[in-house]
Amino acid sequence: MSPKEPTVPTAAARALSKAQILVEALPWLVRHNGRTVVIKFGGNAMVDEELKAAFAQDVVFLHHAGLKPVVVHGGGPQISAALDRHGIANEFKAGLRVTTEDAMDVVRMVLAGQVQRELVGLLNQHGPLAVGLTGEDAHTITATRHQPEIDGEPVDIGRVGEITDIDTGAIEALLADGRIPVVSSIARSQDDHHVYNVNADTAAAALAAALGAETLMVLTDVEGLYEDWPNSDEVISRLTASQLEKLLPELRSGMVPKMEGCLHAVRGGVTTARIIDGRVQHSILLEVFTDEGIGTMVVPDEFDGTVA
Repeated sequence: MSPKEPTVPTAAARALSKAQILVEALPWLVRHNGRTVVIKFGGNAMVDEELKAAFAQDVVFLHHAGLKPVVVHGGGPQISAALDRHGIANEFKAGLRVTTEDAMDVVRMVLAGQVQRELVGLLNQHGPLAVGLTGEDAHTITATRHQPEIDGEPVDIGRVGEITDIDTGAIEALLADGRIPVVSSIARSQDDHHVYNVNADTAAAALAAALGAETLMVLTDVEGLYEDWPNSDEVISRLTASQLEKLLPELRSGMVPKMEGCLHAVRGGVTTARIIDGRVQHSILLEVFTDEGIGTMVVPDEFDGTVA
């Protein structure tokens, strides 16, 4: 008869489990220390109270772990709800929101006056860390009118902007001061001086490249980029920029701005771009500080096999 295995006290087992998690995170903490990470906040994480609170905790954890997080947010669900309340049509073309002048007033109000303020408030529950700004502030994002093509023909979608320039001065000053910048994705044009609605995925990617960020993370409502949607729910864990470029024409319109943003980021010098399921609590920490990670990671063509 073999001797009984010693019983590990429950409290000790829990403590050991926590210690193992911290040990697993150690090499990632060392690797990411001092690096800038741009996080696009969107999807269900924006409307679920528990997910919002977990997102704020994750971002503050990154800050205290020695990273420099920059948050870029849109506000799709909130904008749609506000447009409905104002009796303004919700319409999308080429995966982008059609933004009339009336709709632009609502977009600006919701992004800068509602979503940003709530997010800054959540982050600042953990200390005087977050500072909100829009792409208009200090000419952080400059844009011109964007006219996408559908079936080879240009389509007018109103006050939707295409980014022409990024000035990172205000964001870099905030980072140097130990703050967490929270950026609303609206911009002003130097041509006609109008304010434009800029896709938040596109804005996050442009800022990540301009800041020389190590990582771009895009929170969304899916597990990642699927291998053969809707025929399969197998998620692609990693692909190169060239592989992604070949897949772009086959993607659903809603995923196109996200994946184009990832492609722009890694082609612009960002080490990795990641699509993460924002429906999973603490998905950011799981992606950054665990060996397995989650979601889809896009890497440059010359990727050397070292996960950043």
